[in-house]
Parts: sequence; C-alpha cells; structure tokens
Amino acid sequence: MYKKVKSSWSKHLDFTVCDLIFLQIAFSLAYISRHGIDELPYSVPLYQQMAILLVLIDIFVVFFFESYKGILRRGALVEFKCVVKHVTAVVVIDIIYLFLMQESEAFSRSVFLQLWAIGIVLLYAERSLLKKYLKKRSCKKSRLRSVIVVTASEIAEKTLTTIKEYQYGDFTLTGVALLDQNQTGETIEDIPVIASGNNLLDYIKCHVVDEVFINLPKSIKLSDALLNGCIDMGVTVHLKLYKFADMLSNQSVENFAGYTVLSSCIKMATPRQLFLKRAMDIAGGLVGCVITLIATIFVAPMILLQSPGPVFFSQTRVGKNGRKFKIYKFRSMYTDAEERKKELMAQNKMNGLMFKMDNDPRIFPFGNFIRKTSIDELPQFWNVLKGDMSLVGTRPPTVDEYEQYEMHHRKRLATKPGLTGMWQVSGRSDITDFEDVVALDTRYITEWNLGLDIKIIFKTIQVVFTGHGSV
Repeated sequence: MYKKVKSSWSKHLDFTVCDLIFLQIAFSLAYISRHGIDELPYSVPLYQQMAILLVLIDIFVVFFFESYKGILRRGALVEFKCVVKHVTAVVVIDIIYLFLMQESEAFSRSVFLQLWAIGIVLLYAERSLLKKYLKKRSCKKSRLRSVIVVTASEIAEKTLTTIKEYQYGDFTLTGVALLDQNQTGETIEDIPVIASGNNLLDYIKCHVVDEVFINLPKSIKLSDALLNGCIDMGVTVHLKLYKFADMLSNQSVENFAGYTVLSSCIKMATPRQLFLKRAMDIAGGLVGCVITLIATIFVAPMILLQSPGPVFFSQTRVGKNGRKFKIYKFRSMYTDAEERKKELMAQNKMNGLMFKMDNDPRIFPFGNFIRKTSIDELPQFWNVLKGDMSLVGTRPPTVDEYEQYEMHHRKRLATKPGLTGMWQVSGRSDITDFEDVVALDTRYITEWNLGLDIKIIFKTIQVVFTGHGSV
C-alpha cells in the first residue's frame, strides 16, 4: 500500500504545534520580564485576549507566508531568516490589529519588543532541534521506504544525481538496475548496481523493495512483464512521463475529463491560495468601493467644472487569457482624448505596445492631480469586487495593444489584471521599454505567492504617497 504525499499543512503539523507552544512561552517570558513573576498573562483579561490572538495570527501567517515550505531542506542561515520573517509578521499584525481596535495603548511596548526578540530565539532553537530529531529518526533504515531505480547506463548517473538532490529523509536508494547491460556489483554515484533486466524481478522477490522508479530512454522499451511483475508483487511503481516531462515546468498529474493527464503552466497555485487571494480581493474591493463613493463627492464637481462630460471613464480592456471587460476610472482627460491619441503617437515615450507621454495635453489640470495621486484608479475597486480584476496583478492592455501582441507577450495575461502590480511599484512610468514591463509581469506570475501580494500592496501605498514614477 502506498501513502500519498501529504499537503504542506498536514505534513508540517508538528512544526505548527511546536511554533504555537514556543510562541506562547515567549509571550509569557516577555510578560514576566516586564510585570514580574507574581502572575502569568493568562490571568489578566487584556493579555489573555492577546494570547488567543497570537494563536490565530500565527496560523494566519503560516497560511499566507507558507512558513514551512521546504523547511527540512533549509540551512541554518536560511532558517534563521525565515524565523525572523515569521515572528516579525506575527508581532506586526498583532500590533496593527490592536491599533485598529484602539486597544494598543493598554499594552506595554516592552512586552511586544521582548516577545519579538525572545520569540525569534525560541522558535529558531525549537525548529533546529525538531529538524535534527526528524532527520535522526529518518536515518533509521527500518523507517525509510526502500527504493530501487530502473534505468539505462547512458542516463543512470544523471537520474541518480537528480533523485539525490530531492531526497531528504522519507526514502532511501538501495540500488539501481540497468536494463541495457550487466554491471551487477559495480556502483554508480555510490549506489550499488543490484540487477540487470534478466534477474530484476528475482532480486525484488528476494529483497526488501518498497518502490521502483523507472526512467528509461526512448531507445529502450519498457517490458510489460517487468511492470506487471512489480505490481503483482505489491511493489509501488513510479514511471517517468515521457516526451513532455523534460519540456514543461510546474507539472502536476491529475484527472481531466476521464483521462489521466500531465498538466503544466507558468505558475500553479493551490485552491487554498486562490481562495485566500479572492477573499482578500473581496475585502479590499468592499473597502475600496466605500472609499470611491466618498471620493466621488469631492472629485465629481471638480471634473465637471474643468471638463463637462461624464465623471467616470470606461474602456474595454483585455483581462485573463484574453477575456474582455469594461474598466472604470475617474475621467482625467478631455472627452476627445481617444481621437487625439493618434496625433500624439509620435511623442510616445514607451518602446513597444503601450502609450505614455510627458505633459499629455489631453489631460485637464485636475486630471493631472488625480492621476499623480492615483485617485483616478479608485473606481477599479468595482472591477475587483466583480472579479474582473484583482488587487494585485498585471496591467490590463487596451484592445488595440493586445491585438499587436507577439506570442511571448501574452504570458502576462496568465493571471487576472490588477489595480497594482510589480511594474507599478518598480518605476511605473519611469520604465519606457514594454519588454521590461513584460519581464516584470512574468516575474510576478512565476514568483507569485500571497506574501508577495501583501508586499506589493504596501509598496504601492508608498509609491502613491511619494508620487514616484507616475504621469
């Protein structure tokens, strides 16, 4: 019987529980250091509330920042950085929550500071010891799955090197079998050659073998007798997918319309990540729509005073994978702006499929102000709430820009367009080459995680207040 790979959450439940326990110990030590040992924080209602809050926030941070991703492979320095990031996020979110609830003044700043410092020390020590224990336990051969590799001499060394690179504790390579020649008794990458094609099934029958990994070149056909023989003996077989396996990245084997398929794309996200991203969009969209309504009271009269016409500007844009939608903004240009665009193309400062120019004459004076402060973008919170856009994503192109795209440009549409994104916080209009925009958008998609979205949102706030790179 084969145990399927666990999700990262359940896989690292031990680290989650230990982090929660040691974070509470750090909290208690910080409280005692400030208020004395006469009583623990759990007997004081205010600090009792904070203790519960720490548990909830810690779980929240684990979900958003994926704190335990690759934790068993992380070195000491990388682990320390991850612990600092984790504890800092917990403490900062805790402080922000208490500030919003107007309860921050009731708590000692010294407790927060000591909680942060002690928390880093204790969590780093706890994770280091737990990793050491898990690795020591995994070294017991009786606990490990025994895996043999079935391959050919021409790719044996590369195959074993690759497997060793990703091997960290849950299985052990006990041998390699070569189907194209007999090298029994020799070693490849310190792994003994235990059989050839003629006696492989006999070897498996007489030795401890839990799983077989088969990686053969196209020149060697896999024998049905070998495959069925392994299955008949109850051995788990891992068969490398051919043809596309080395061509595609971000691979996942799944069921599709009754077929078992190999799926691949520029970036794969888990249902949990997508759920949390959408939840963040809905929350941000609701708040943003309220802010937009309030802003309309002040912005609308100024727009009408300087340029009679509609207060809002709508335009068809291209969203995820070519879907078209109506984007909304506060109007910042005169009503004949689209007609005048062709006359101004010679002054386009962008190299490529975008239009930007300094001192655009189509923008009326108040329009310059709302563009400089990004107030004109506020109605797009409605697009976010509807689901056409996300808080963070890529800039949605106009239809005429999209129709001129080359194949590699289209990858920037692999995600929902966003109110803000990596391009906007990396220079905005200071970037004049469209290929640089595509590169930044591609980097955002390939490196995406919820922590990156949060980081971009905070950087966007900074960019909006400084006005850097806006036109």
